Amino acid sequence: MAQKPLVALVGRPNVGKSTLFNRLAGQRLAVVDDVPGTTRDRLHADAEWSGVNFIVVDTGGIDPSHTKKNDSGEPLSIGSKDFITEIKQQAMTAIVDADCILFLVDVEHGVTPADWEVGNILRQNQKQNEKGEFTPPVILAVNKCENQVRRDDIFEFYSLGLGEPFPISAKHGSGVGDILDEMLKSLNYTEVAKYEESEEDDSIKIAIVGKPNAGKSSILNRILGKERAIVSPIAGTTRDAVDSYITYDGQEITLIDTAGIRKRGKIDRGVEKYSVLRALKAISRADVALLVIDAETGITAQDMHIAGFILDEYKSTIVVVNKWDAIEKDTYTMDTYKKQILGQLNFMDYVPIVFVSALTGQRVNQIIPTAIEVQEERLVRLSTSQVNKILRDAIANHPPPSFKGRLLKIFYGTQVRTEPPTFLIYVNDPEILHFSYLRYIENKIREAYPFTGTPIRVLSRERKKVKLAPRKK
Repeated sequence: MAQKPLVALVGRPNVGKSTLFNRLAGQRLAVVDDVPGTTRDRLHADAEWSGVNFIVVDTGGIDPSHTKKNDSGEPLSIGSKDFITEIKQQAMTAIVDADCILFLVDVEHGVTPADWEVGNILRQNQKQNEKGEFTPPVILAVNKCENQVRRDDIFEFYSLGLGEPFPISAKHGSGVGDILDEMLKSLNYTEVAKYEESEEDDSIKIAIVGKPNAGKSSILNRILGKERAIVSPIAGTTRDAVDSYITYDGQEITLIDTAGIRKRGKIDRGVEKYSVLRALKAISRADVALLVIDAETGITAQDMHIAGFILDEYKSTIVVVNKWDAIEKDTYTMDTYKKQILGQLNFMDYVPIVFVSALTGQRVNQIIPTAIEVQEERLVRLSTSQVNKILRDAIANHPPPSFKGRLLKIFYGTQVRTEPPTFLIYVNDPEILHFSYLRYIENKIREAYPFTGTPIRVLSRERKKVKLAPRKK
């Protein structure tokens, strides 16, 4: 399967990025997630245009705890130095990690100092491929062009040097189709998809993700058994992840590195707030994600955020607690720590946890075998008879509740796919099947078969009544 392109929205606040993001995603994405026990910003979403699937990312708030305010607690003004620095950091990350950039500006304010800075970064750091095309492609969208008078005012944006500005209204949807058509044309997506799909790759793809300085690079180097020289081509940013390949017990492994691709102390701290972009890109390619956590700091908001990305992509997960050598321990320390982690990650409490030290090498050799076991769980398929036995037992222990006076009837179920394991349940009316009862069924499935480290999906569908043809007299 071809990797979905990652399209980043870049621009200063109040130009309409969130409105455009919601329109591209096809829904209004709220802060509260559909997984109980989690609340996080939805900063990425799957989108589709002309039959092509892609991932759209709003770079305006990669870190949900981050607010663009000055030292006095006041919002940064459009022309302030700190404000422009914030926007530049977004642009620097997007130019490295995105496959296409939608640069959003505002016709009401015209070209602002922040727009100039972003335009310079995007233009100066594009690279030219063998076809003479500049990558990643940048599409300049001028928002709030609701009428002809405003559309006539877009010509000043040619001064940004990023080609033709496209007038749009994210609020009303006008012109959005034009920038999406331009996006597909600039990506040459059909050619890329055919090329990627033609290459067979049976390796297990493992992404190493987590917040900066958790020890991801050190773990990778321990697994590979050698140090790697990693150099950034742009000051203060990272570059595309470099894959590493190993063979373990005859199984080919692809390690997708998202870690440490800059020299320590050489990056402005603010840039790290946007490191989730590269984690998201790696997760979308992976079968199994290693979520690396710093044992000294425990799970942070950014760790939870990345865990949410992994779950949204239905990837299998292993939590790797690094720097375990730095923790004072007694007989119960590991069990206590494990309970704390699973309590915080209660929306993915099926994950295995490995306590390691990249510094000493302690238990690092358990990571790849555990990843292979978790990948095997992704491929498990339960028979229809097994699924229906689970459903019968679940209904006997806890009958489906009624909704608005209607009783839910569950007829039968079956597993329809793997990677991730997906179950389809046929009922009389899916609308009266409450989410909590679906979660109950999922828990019963895990009691019968744990699917260690692997998310499972439980879907419902109405069973159609078969109309028999009348007998011929």
